[in-house]
Amino acid sequence: MTDYIDLHCHYLPNIDDGVRSVGDGLALCVALKKIGFGTVMATPHMRTAMFDNDKMGLTACYEAFAQEASQHSKLPALGLGSEHYFDDVFWERFGKGETLPYPGGKAVLVEVSQDGFPMRLNEFFFQMNVRGVRPVLAHPERYAPLWKNTDALEPMTQVGALPLLDVMSLVGKYGRRAKDAAERMLGEGVYAAACSDAHHPSHVEMVAAGIERLKILVGPERTERLLGEHPRLILEGTFDP
Repeated sequence: MTDYIDLHCHYLPNIDDGVRSVGDGLALCVALKKIGFGTVMATPHMRTAMFDNDKMGLTACYEAFAQEASQHSKLPALGLGSEHYFDDVFWERFGKGETLPYPGGKAVLVEVSQDGFPMRLNEFFFQMNVRGVRPVLAHPERYAPLWKNTDALEPMTQVGALPLLDVMSLVGKYGRRAKDAAERMLGEGVYAAACSDAHHPSHVEMVAAGIERLKILVGPERTERLLGEHPRLILEGTFDP
């Protein structure tokens, strides 16, 4: 089995709605490694008026955590990105180079409001792709416009967006509508990759169950691609759907 790469996790302490202590952050990473993740990306929120984080502060938090992690064995490889809420502030930061893309700068994780997509989102995604940064769209199955059908997502993928499945959606973590949408979009071949989106060590049991459900739905080989090969290609900037 190829080591999984988790593109979406909240293991940095006291920075958003993720873990509250370094100990819990380390425990989360250890637990994820036990179920197959060889690399785990920290993706703390960057969202105005809710999680007022910035690139400098998140980098400092990550470096402090990585220093502590270097004293421990049984940890996966670690990396830093951010879960950016897509709004005018994000777009201004993106233009100034003040966002936190994944290592290598080839892709950046974004989320939108559950209730609807921002105006001109497809245009913005196109501009990001033109600039060599692929937008990775966090947990699309949790967005209301996609609960009944996938029509609204297609224009985004056509301009370079990469939908990222939260595997806990498959076992009901976010309700029946998100679960049904995730299963439908898996059947349609929409997802570029899958992730844990774990916020606490207690979530890992559900992540593991989600991975097992993923194997049932799409088979072991495709599961390996969604959790291993495809995340690697996304980080390298060579993913081609």
